[in-house]
Amino acid sequence: MIVIRPIRASDYEALYQCAVESGYGFTSLPVDESLLRKRIAGAEDAFHKQVVDRPGEEGYLFVMEDTESQQIMGVSGIEAAVGLSDAFWHYRIGKETHHSSRHGVHKTLETLTLNNDYTGVSELCTLFLREPFRVNRNGRALSKFRLLFMAEFKSRFSSHVIAEMRGVSDEDGNSPFWNWLQKHFFGMDFSYADYLTGIGDKAFIFELMPRHPVYISLLDKAAQEVVGEVHENTLPALKLLKSEGFRFKGYVDIFDAGPTVEAEVSQLRTVKNSVVARVEIGQFADDESETVLMCNRELESFRALQTRAVTSEGTVLIDQATADALNVSVGDTVRLAPF
Repeated sequence: MIVIRPIRASDYEALYQCAVESGYGFTSLPVDESLLRKRIAGAEDAFHKQVVDRPGEEGYLFVMEDTESQQIMGVSGIEAAVGLSDAFWHYRIGKETHHSSRHGVHKTLETLTLNNDYTGVSELCTLFLREPFRVNRNGRALSKFRLLFMAEFKSRFSSHVIAEMRGVSDEDGNSPFWNWLQKHFFGMDFSYADYLTGIGDKAFIFELMPRHPVYISLLDKAAQEVVGEVHENTLPALKLLKSEGFRFKGYVDIFDAGPTVEAEVSQLRTVKNSVVARVEIGQFADDESETVLMCNRELESFRALQTRAVTSEGTVLIDQATADALNVSVGDTVRLAPF
């Protein structure tokens, strides 16, 4: 059975392997033992907090596990509120108009302005599914289950949520957008700047980043072409988030110019369509059932999975294997949504 559960200290080696495999540009998974262990410890603390009435600096990190082989297949996370202690930077795409009626000139130029507009919102982050397991809609489950978690524990999160999409870079970690910034403002390559951000050393951003709006038309052509574009490996994740109701509102990453998408949590499709149902356990035919995304309603013992089930008003019929994987019994309640 494939389940999604909170990360624990014993998952360190698997998390490190995910960090190695994720490659350049994956800021939230730095290949750094102390940082990864700190991330796990922080997640364990977050899951242990029984009373949280407002979003703070909690970071929730989950793993997808094959319970038979005990292999960790992937990882994903949620940050309760970003930018509370460390500035959370973005570029906002804007417009500036230059007009001279006397000379018949009207020019509208796009600009990039440094900002902290997303301070305090929640963030979906650290989504990575290892290559051998990118089958059977595992990636979809590893992304969407977080919305069930947020629906179940809504007081722990902001009313709005964002997701930063990985921008364009090559297999060696070269970003066309960063190459332009590096040439004019920085003296470090993209992978190192990305690494510094991943380990929490962000002071250099404010120290070296251009403070005034940047005209996009003044960028190198290669840099202009990637503003707001995603890495080819990130296209499926972006498509999935858009299907949930996430939208691009003109904010891009300050290193690779990848788009950040945003949404109101209560309006996301999985959140709106999720229901709480009482568990019944038994056998059923496939043609009687549907595939759903389901989680138990525990915090420290949280479990989620995709499964076949028979839903009716107020109840859901699942098999014993699913009940065991979710740690639920007859009469317990679960949260589920169409998958």
